[in-house]
Amino acid sequence: MTIDWQKEVDARKDDLLKDLFDLLRINSERDDAKKTVDAPFGPGPRDALLHMLSYGERDGFTVKNVDNYAGHIEFGEGAETLGIFGHMDVVPAGDGWETDPYEPVLKDGKIFARGSSDDKGPSMAAYYALKIIKELNLPLSKKVRFVVGSDEESGWGDMNYYFQHEEKPDFGFSPDAEFPIINGEKGNVTLKLHFKGENAGEFTLHSFTSGLRENMVPGTATAKLTASSTEAALEMETAYLAYLKENPVSGTITTEDAEVSIELVGKGAHGAHPEIGINAGTFLAAFLDGFAFGGQAKDFVHVLGTVAHEDFYGEKLGVAYEDEKMGKLTMNAGLISFVEGNDDNVTTLNFRYPKGMTAEKLVVGVTATAKGAVVSQGDRNMPPHYVPQDDPLVATLLAVYEEHTGEKGFEQIIGGGTYGRLLERGVAYGAMFPGYTDTMHQANEFMELDDLLRATVIYADAIYRLAK
Repeated sequence: MTIDWQKEVDARKDDLLKDLFDLLRINSERDDAKKTVDAPFGPGPRDALLHMLSYGERDGFTVKNVDNYAGHIEFGEGAETLGIFGHMDVVPAGDGWETDPYEPVLKDGKIFARGSSDDKGPSMAAYYALKIIKELNLPLSKKVRFVVGSDEESGWGDMNYYFQHEEKPDFGFSPDAEFPIINGEKGNVTLKLHFKGENAGEFTLHSFTSGLRENMVPGTATAKLTASSTEAALEMETAYLAYLKENPVSGTITTEDAEVSIELVGKGAHGAHPEIGINAGTFLAAFLDGFAFGGQAKDFVHVLGTVAHEDFYGEKLGVAYEDEKMGKLTMNAGLISFVEGNDDNVTTLNFRYPKGMTAEKLVVGVTATAKGAVVSQGDRNMPPHYVPQDDPLVATLLAVYEEHTGEKGFEQIIGGGTYGRLLERGVAYGAMFPGYTDTMHQANEFMELDDLLRATVIYADAIYRLAK
């Protein structure tokens, strides 16, 4: 049977876009301040999850909601289950948007909205692919289960809970990365640097805040402090204005007598690619490190402003490591905080590490170089993951990609973490094509409309081949 997948996608284009735009309008940022038993990660992730599941109910699939943590949309029968994993939660929108991040805009062939590329757009492409297979009544020998998550961007508490109640699929993919395929992912662990809110120098640091999530490069940073005198405050102002001219950042500084308020603006990026961002937190710390702070405030600005500043590959932290297949370790200082008087101020260093490195080695190395900080390991540690290129899952997905694009498929290993690693035979597959502009976790996130439709075609063919 020859199926014109492109024709089937084109026939559903308007419906796909309407459903996607309705989903993108839901602000599904995690909000722990508003979490309840009914909304374990806050109302936004819950509402987006329920909205996505409602599409499955509308279209006649078997649908299950697992206590508003996650759910699934299922079709077909068989002893084996093909899993497809998408997520409805998004990282905070942050600043710098030219449009409302939760009012999607189609402009110049691009869909602008938070979640358009990560991961509501790709998830909708995969859902419509499955919808096409169902509507064509194509025979399947396996179940296809589209698992919908709501906490991928934070702690994966959704999947931890879901798999306490549901069996894992036998194999599958997540539409949450790039084509041709992502069949390897680096390990992912966060280390925490702990500082007491103490001052003992000529300058007093009252507060320092930067970052929205561990897995985002901070785009802004603020600090409030008191100088030893009005003259010292004015000297700091002059030095800061010169610092802004000398570095790829912008910002403001205000002084009132000896009181100083500073804001610095860098460039946000995905924490898996810290080298393409400009970390506002470490740039601000690097500036402050030139002044006479004391006590733990001094330790805080020195560690962040020297060993963590632009240390994308862990070289200054003493943990640099590279694997021939998986590449270099990377590090992102994602959440940076200091409040005077707090017993425990926490800064996070998120590491994406290849085979051969371990979380335990990272703790030892960072403890030796982050002088003055107490170092601990975060709750989650995901070891490196790899599915061989000759696995039938990988081979099939690459073949589908090659046939629809005319381009040679190849394996890729990334620092980002996707739900693909939930399964021993799990990978990430699209929806971004080679050469795309990566705006995930950044202001003005977008997905190319043509890429969305191309991905839907590929997903439909791939799901059918894997499950028929």
